[in-house]
Amino acid sequence: MTILRLALPTPLRRLFDYLPPASGLDSIPAIGVRIRVPFGRRELTGVLIEVAQSSEFPLAKLKPALQILDQTPPLPLHLLELACWAADYYQHPVGDALHQALPVLLRKGESDQPSPLLRWHATPGISSDAVAPRAKKQRALLELLLQHPEGLDNPSIRNAGYSSAQQKLLSDRGLIEEREAVAMQVPETPADTELLRQPVLPLNAEQQQALDAVFERDGFNPVLLQGITGSGKTEVYLQAIERILHQGAQALILVPEIGLTPQTVSRFRSRFAVEVQVLHSNMTDRQRLDAWLQARSGQARVVIGTRSALFTPLKTPGIIIVDEEHDTSFKQQDGFRYSARDLAVMRARAENIPLVLGTATPSLETLHNAHSGRYRHVRLNERAGNARPPKFELYDIRQQPLNSGLSDEVIRRIGIELHQGNQVLLFLNRRGFSPALMCHQCGTLIECDRCDARMTLHRTPPHLHCHHCDHQRPIPHRCPSCHTSDFKPQGAGTERTEGVLQQLFPDTDVIRVDRDSTQRRNAMQDIMERVHDGRPCILVGTQMLAKGHHFPAVTLVVILDADAGLFSADFRGMERTAQLILQVAGRAGRAERPGQVLMQTHHADHPTLIQLVNQGYEAFATAELNLRQNSGLPPFIHHALLRAEANRRGRAEAFLSTLCSALASGELNVPGVSWLGPFPASMEKRAGFFRAQLLLQSHDRRALQQLLSSITPLLEQSPLARQVRWSLDVDPVDNH
Repeated sequence: MTILRLALPTPLRRLFDYLPPASGLDSIPAIGVRIRVPFGRRELTGVLIEVAQSSEFPLAKLKPALQILDQTPPLPLHLLELACWAADYYQHPVGDALHQALPVLLRKGESDQPSPLLRWHATPGISSDAVAPRAKKQRALLELLLQHPEGLDNPSIRNAGYSSAQQKLLSDRGLIEEREAVAMQVPETPADTELLRQPVLPLNAEQQQALDAVFERDGFNPVLLQGITGSGKTEVYLQAIERILHQGAQALILVPEIGLTPQTVSRFRSRFAVEVQVLHSNMTDRQRLDAWLQARSGQARVVIGTRSALFTPLKTPGIIIVDEEHDTSFKQQDGFRYSARDLAVMRARAENIPLVLGTATPSLETLHNAHSGRYRHVRLNERAGNARPPKFELYDIRQQPLNSGLSDEVIRRIGIELHQGNQVLLFLNRRGFSPALMCHQCGTLIECDRCDARMTLHRTPPHLHCHHCDHQRPIPHRCPSCHTSDFKPQGAGTERTEGVLQQLFPDTDVIRVDRDSTQRRNAMQDIMERVHDGRPCILVGTQMLAKGHHFPAVTLVVILDADAGLFSADFRGMERTAQLILQVAGRAGRAERPGQVLMQTHHADHPTLIQLVNQGYEAFATAELNLRQNSGLPPFIHHALLRAEANRRGRAEAFLSTLCSALASGELNVPGVSWLGPFPASMEKRAGFFRAQLLLQSHDRRALQQLLSSITPLLEQSPLARQVRWSLDVDPVDNH
């Protein structure tokens, strides 16, 4: 008897047995195909993992599958195996892991065949004279389509600089029309002239050495490309991809933020005359599926995406590049808690292709792998072209008067730069008007009802906002403790700093860049256009400004609170502070104009800050790695964090205590694994739930995995399991 063993998107950590569909099987289905099955009162789309001849359950209790959806598996076998391996390693239900590796429409059971390819054409018999000369943009778009009788798709028209509004005006007049195109075969080995739209830039000696290192041996070759900001890492990526394209292969580039993808895609599309596709969460489900299918068919030669793009299949994989590899957004923080960076290493090994991990400030885990010889370590210490690294200055603000967080020296230096026609960037990683609202009479701070946190004051529009649980409420008229109405904002956020700068420099454009100011569609793109016109302006923003942006006219970067993170309870606090400082500092002096970085601090004599400023990231990282090794912390030990939360205080800790009892009694006896806790999370109450955690650690990764495999069934069977929500985070990057 044929039994179909499926992985289904449920929280249950097991496979499910089904009989073949009632209509029977024409042939044994391939491993990895999607099958629609009944599950309780619902229907689910599962993935076939095994075809067996018997089941542990009576045949009479097995239900027949409803429909086999695919002739061939949507994912190639090695990606199916990678997703299954990741589910096992990160202790996540395999059905849900496979579900997340597929585009949303495939999860819903839709066809894995591409939708019709549509292109815009000039209407037959039409000439450019059909548009009046004064309508320059419309006329130019019509002329462009007349020059391309094969038609152009929407991304190509946008990339050429034309808007959907101009397109619609021509369409409404019947001058252009959209028609289904015949899919063209991708040439196996395109000629040189077909690959590039722009000539390559000359590489300096360091860049050439880095490029050679990527291809110094065939097959799997992991390279850590550590280059200071502005050193030309992207040009190395582009020329490495060009070599891959010459071989008829494809490239996958992972970037940490959606905000970085537009400028990255624009640069890649400007360079390459091949199909460049993008995958991120701001796209519609249909757009994502079409891009995914183009990558799988080989039509998309270059694929750029955020974390989830890791599982995108490539017909001819050639290289994987992880840009800003240190960024914590490569680790999923809920559900399937995988690290896209670490799985990129596994995928490159399985596909036997080069892997480039690029960053100015490597994570200590990656740096440790490089020091251990697992990765080739290549450095770019010179800025490309004539640009010079910025000069750092620690400015001691102890006993100095501050105007909403701005010292007199900072205000003076901003004025000098603006007078010289330059741009200035101020970094403050606190959005809103003020991080706290305090009663001036009794000192009460307005706190969130659902979290152990103060509410942030926002002025546009006026309200209080908890940035931890997203709870919002009106600004109170009276203090809940003393009933007076004498409230004072405490501290400054980006909104308040923006207002002060507008008062101090009324003739200068002040541009705020944070999550609040960039919510509107295309807001970030509009901001970048305002900055890139080169006129003097002041940029004020959070870490959204720190990553990957190129501001050639910025000559002064001011870090308003360099002390944030210096005394963090998280052992990774110093690492992240150092990375953020250097990433922000890298926005200064990226062109011919020299750059300066002014850091306001109450701890100008702090040894770590002094070391970072005077000796650079490598010296800091080496010292930090030595400290981690002496303290028995990652990457010299392996962590797993068991989190639990409940709506009553103490319940989550009681749930975790049952596991501690099993560990202490020897019921779960795995030598070499120790544990700490349970203890309350650093913010115990969040979004109305009380949180606790238990840390498991071992120098032996296999021993830790063995214990984790034993823990999950025990937790699922616990009498308290229905009263708490729990999750297991392997290799956590957030210990809160």
